[in-house]
Amino acid sequence: GIQGPELMERFKQQAARFGTVFVAGRVTAVDLSVRPFRLEVDKQLEGTQTSLVAEAVIVATGASARLLGIEAEEKYLGRGITTCATCDGAFFRDRHVVVVGGGDSAMEEAIFLTRFASKVTVVHRREGLRASKIMADRARANPKIAWKLNRVVVDVVPGDRFLSGIVLRGTGPDEGLEETLDVSPDGGLFIAIGHTPNSQLFAGQLEMHDTGYIKVRNGSSRTSVEGVFAAGDIHDSHYRQAITAAAAGCKAAIDAEKWLEAQGR
Repeated sequence: GIQGPELMERFKQQAARFGTVFVAGRVTAVDLSVRPFRLEVDKQLEGTQTSLVAEAVIVATGASARLLGIEAEEKYLGRGITTCATCDGAFFRDRHVVVVGGGDSAMEEAIFLTRFASKVTVVHRREGLRASKIMADRARANPKIAWKLNRVVVDVVPGDRFLSGIVLRGTGPDEGLEETLDVSPDGGLFIAIGHTPNSQLFAGQLEMHDTGYIKVRNGSSRTSVEGVFAAGDIHDSHYRQAITAAAAGCKAAIDAEKWLEAQGR
């Protein structure tokens, strides 16, 4: 097989063969009120700033998984702590895993993980779930799923490869309680408390949903500003998969090309 980083490098090499120019840096500001559009870029490796102008822009900044804010996340993310059941579930075959969250996404992740894990424990800070009744009922009916309600995760205990324990603290009626959930050997912690779209750069310039995802028109990649297109998780709050994002990137490239041709560019 081929690993993700190698596949990305091959994509990059292919794009370079067709004349793509790569700029290593971070876009710090965008002005979509002028033509051509203007982008300010911090070239962090060189320690310099530069400006780019563009007739068309494809926004593919994605969405970031919300984390718990505990110290262990930085150390063990990718080493027992993860935010993607479909990506990492198979690594925990016949293991005990914990899913944090109380919404539909958490229920979907928990149910999906029962395909691999020997046991799935759902941890939620409240007694009641935010999930829809149908998703909550499906999860509750699954014999592999256990529940720790009125609990929050405050730490993890490392194992040989992944994790051996999840430290929980009680909330509400269980305030003051602290316990360590045994997930040995080598269990996992799946965080499913939602995503935040990386759309802050475009606030006030592009139309967005209340959740911050960029609005696109009529199933296309076109945004509220002519010449600006959106692809992937920045507008898709539902699927959030690499293959759907790649397809959206293809659509955005075609839409941008056709728009530029129509403008005589």
